[in-house]
Amino acid sequence: MGKTYEGGVPLAEVVRSGFVEGLHRGSVVVLDAAGTPVAGAGDGTSPIFPRSSNKPMQAIGMLRAGLPLTDPADVALVSASHAGEEFHVERVAGLLRRGGLDEEALHCPPDLPVGDAARDAVLRSGGGPRRIQMNCSGKHTGMLLTCLAAGWPLNGYWLPEHPLQQRLSAAIEEFTGEPAAAVGVDGCGAPVLAVSLTGLARAYLRLVSAEPGTVERTVADAMRTFPELVGGTQADDTRLMRGVPGLLAKVGAEGVIAAAVPGVGAVALKIDDGGARARMPVLVAALRRLGVEAPVLMEYAEVPLLGGGLPVGAVRPVW
Repeated sequence: MGKTYEGGVPLAEVVRSGFVEGLHRGSVVVLDAAGTPVAGAGDGTSPIFPRSSNKPMQAIGMLRAGLPLTDPADVALVSASHAGEEFHVERVAGLLRRGGLDEEALHCPPDLPVGDAARDAVLRSGGGPRRIQMNCSGKHTGMLLTCLAAGWPLNGYWLPEHPLQQRLSAAIEEFTGEPAAAVGVDGCGAPVLAVSLTGLARAYLRLVSAEPGTVERTVADAMRTFPELVGGTQADDTRLMRGVPGLLAKVGAEGVIAAAVPGVGAVALKIDDGGARARMPVLVAALRRLGVEAPVLMEYAEVPLLGGGLPVGAVRPVW
């Protein structure tokens, strides 16, 4: 694999009743509009698994391979880690029907919705885990439809050696500007490629800076136009894209997030312990290094800690 991720530095502290009871370590990269690193901490040049933050590049690979989507909302959905809300599941089901498929064609595992309200609604109705509810079902549906369009076999579409995955890997490597340091199995069963945080930030900057009409700009515009399909009504990346004009963002598992604003710059970060609670405060601190300000960032600048049901502290950035 070559160079190994060395781990990060303290990026956020956990303060309870005025006492620092813990730290979240990680790495962060900040690029300006020209792609030049202007700030950072930790190890931004060694490979990590961006997890679902790779999805916009995978969507580019699908469209280039012939995925026949003309509705930007559908493009957003195949780039998504959706919450399994009813409107997500219905749109995925519609795409499957378009290809003459049902949810059993999906390789992603059966799951309950990610969103609390959607999960509770399923359980109250007597439902249980389903493949179509899994947060990567949009991506997997896009993969299946791409295979149908390209004449590739559906069997094994998730395997790294399948022609579909070869195309998607090429897109990730092209936009990050790096060869993949490793190929793993993501939580949904599809391949995940390891690249550096610098490469990840570079890819997002390329997406938002692309010329209108290009495939990469098509993906970026679809995600920014339909952010609820990318995450969900309460998802962090959804709310960021709603609240910061022009911003493209996508979270990934294990504490990863990438974001970019055209003409301003890009950020990619990883919280080493995989915890989500430090991710947004650190992202806000990074975006502010680029001069980005918006009311929604104030909401994410610190994550409150409760004691006895009342606020007694916060998770806040120290970088």
